[in-house]
Amino acid sequence: MIYLLYGTQEYLIEKEIKKIIKDNKIDKININEYDLENTLIETIIDDASTISLFAENKMIIVDNSYIFTGTTNKKLLKQNTEVLENYLDNINENTIIIFKINKESIDGRKKIVSKIKKIGKVLEFNKVVNINKYIKDLFAEYNISNENINLFHDRVGDNLLLIESEINKIKTYKGKDLEINSDDIINLTTKNINIDIFKLIENIINKNKEEAIESYNEMIKLGEEPIKIVIMLANQIRIIYQTKELSKLGYSEKNIADILEIHPYRVKIALSNTYRYDSQELLDNLYKLSDIDINIKQGNIDKDLALEMFILGI
Repeated sequence: MIYLLYGTQEYLIEKEIKKIIKDNKIDKININEYDLENTLIETIIDDASTISLFAENKMIIVDNSYIFTGTTNKKLLKQNTEVLENYLDNINENTIIIFKINKESIDGRKKIVSKIKKIGKVLEFNKVVNINKYIKDLFAEYNISNENINLFHDRVGDNLLLIESEINKIKTYKGKDLEINSDDIINLTTKNINIDIFKLIENIINKNKEEAIESYNEMIKLGEEPIKIVIMLANQIRIIYQTKELSKLGYSEKNIADILEIHPYRVKIALSNTYRYDSQELLDNLYKLSDIDINIKQGNIDKDLALEMFILGI
């Protein structure tokens, strides 16, 4: 059997892999792991075609399986996907191969993707629809209000691995005390900086200067590095520019998502913001952020004031 597991929820991908291992009763000694970024596909297929010395069945797990995405990164190994295509025509029934990639989307236009969908199983692991229910289930034996579940979600975010880790931290601290209050959540969890970054980006995109400055100052107080904020802001503006230009050329949301290797929902959000800027304005902002990045690194400008001046100028 061949599997392709993709998505941003690494926790769910790993959980699915554990399930596949358990269902097929594969011993650890019969599991080989590879990383496609430093291993040629020929090596993996040779292994898959070989009978295990220790048991009838074996498993191969392949991390960073970028061959199923639309990546154009020239630094990655050039892989001969025809080798895999040929293997799919005559697979070794005693070998389970799991390809995994922590990307929001795969490139459905690729021949190898179409072929693996027909022969194997392709499973997506992106955002869970009801995060609050997931949090509540993990707190099943505890008394926690819906308001405090929302507070926990707002602080920790949507990453399931992080959610479980933070909940386990609270459980360890509370011991036999089954009452979870707001102080427990605020004092025991680590605030997810990315949540504030996206709040800042939204305010900047919407030209809400006062709210953007307030968001920025909150992040600085939390110890976030201005240079990281600059980079993330530039990335989001770049996505808005790219979606705007590709949309002009007649590409659909799904096509754009495949080309940019991002989730269709992010494309939808980006497209909803394109009307606020013309293309040249977006490019100008990218150039300004690039200059800020360079000047901060060269020590030519105060790193805390640089982005604040940019915000005031939007």
